[in-house]
Amino acid sequence: MARYNGPVCKLCRREGNKLYLKGERCFTDKCAVSRRPYPPGQHGQARIKLSEYGLRLREKQKMRRIYGLLEQQFSRYYQTAAHLPGRSGEEMLGLIERRLDNVIYRMGFASSRAQGRQLVRHNHVLINGKRVNIPSFRVSPNDKVEIHEKSKKIGYIAAALAAAENRQRPSWVEVDKGTMVGTVKTMPVRDELNEPMVREQYVVEYYSR
Repeated sequence: MARYNGPVCKLCRREGNKLYLKGERCFTDKCAVSRRPYPPGQHGQARIKLSEYGLRLREKQKMRRIYGLLEQQFSRYYQTAAHLPGRSGEEMLGLIERRLDNVIYRMGFASSRAQGRQLVRHNHVLINGKRVNIPSFRVSPNDKVEIHEKSKKIGYIAAALAAAENRQRPSWVEVDKGTMVGTVKTMPVRDELNEPMVREQYVVEYYSR
């Protein structure tokens, strides 16, 4: 399967925002966006005025990179959301937020979505007592997400949970740090999905042009 293996800090610099792709490093002075707040490349510091199309393209790329999705995957979420009742942008964001790799990250079991994807792929995660190794698995309200008993001693899971204590956890998930068990209480709450800030309406306008 195709995937991006390049330096992820360049992606943050290209979008001009912290996308939190490097876990705890993003919260330190070593963050590339803090040190070099301009796009990478020879002409990164040049003034560029984006067109209306450019603004929507950049917002689409930013949102896609935040969640670590390929273009085909990302556009499929839009196509699904477009057929759902409600606002297409919010429905699309809700579908992506319910991906298992993202839920693992939101619960604090991983320091980044990439790490959450690795946990799922390596069979460390159970959903309602059954092992699931598909990162795109869509979690539903009242689902129980837990770390496999044999995997609870993995050092970076405990480190991610400790670091997550210093940040506000979304209200739609509940986590028992001691047992490493989490529950999805409700559907994702849109007002809590602004870090980093996304403008999903621009993404809808990009795909519906």
